[in-house]
Formats: sequence, structure tokens, C-alpha cells
Amino acid sequence: MYRTLFSRDLFAEMDRLQREMQQAFEQSPSIRGQGRGGYPALNIGGTPTSVEIYAFAPGIDPASIDLQLDRGVLTIAGERASALPRGDEKTTLHASERFSGRFRRVVSLPDDIDPNAVNASYRDGVLRVSIQRRESAQPRRIEVQ
Repeated sequence: MYRTLFSRDLFAEMDRLQREMQQAFEQSPSIRGQGRGGYPALNIGGTPTSVEIYAFAPGIDPASIDLQLDRGVLTIAGERASALPRGDEKTTLHASERFSGRFRRVVSLPDDIDPNAVNASYRDGVLRVSIQRRESAQPRRIEVQ
């Protein structure tokens, strides 16, 4: 009786809808950057003396990356050119999983960073940004007298 009222795919459809809703909330932009799926992918970590950010962006000219630090917010922006052939009407695209186009990632940084001590390098498709912490914020041993 129930099979005639509801299609067999009703629960599968509800499951798909729930997954899509979860993905929408997980990828919402915030000051810490996008969630999973943002481009370029980021690894952010810290040491007692620095904050380390790695952006995985292969195939980009390092000169085209715009890196800005303003009031504790690091912005990584740029554009990745499409590798698809253009102008050929005989070419048919069946799948396109490689990101191309403009991108922008924003990362909120801790208050103890030194904005004058920033190093950035790009090698083998990985942008490394190292920001030193202020010396006054670094751990130190205090002698008891």
C-alpha cells in the first residue's frame, strides 16, 4: 500500500537533500576563510615564534598572486587561467574538475603577529607565508630569585 503512495526513491531524495544542506552550511564564507572546497586549499598552523600558512595553488604565476595583510587579516587573491581549449567548436567538455577563475581566501590572524615581519615564497605550487610573532608575545623563561 505504501509503495503505491510514495516512490521508492523518496528516502534517497531526502538523504540527498540533507547532504546538500550540510554542504551549504559547511562551505559558508567566514572571516577564517571558506570551509572545505575553497581554492586554494589552506593549511594554517603556528609555532611559538611564527604563524605558518600554506596555500596549495599549482599552475599559478607567483607574480599574479595578491597577498595583503591589513589589521590582522591576511587576504590571498589571484586568478588561475583555464587550461581548456577556446574557440574550437568541435571540442566537447565532458568533465571539468580543475578550478579556474578568480579566487580569494581570507584568514583572521592572532593579535600577537608582527605585520612588519612577513615572508612569502612560492615553490612547486605551494605558497608559504610565514608571519613572525612579536618578541614580547613569545614564551621566555623567567628566573626566580
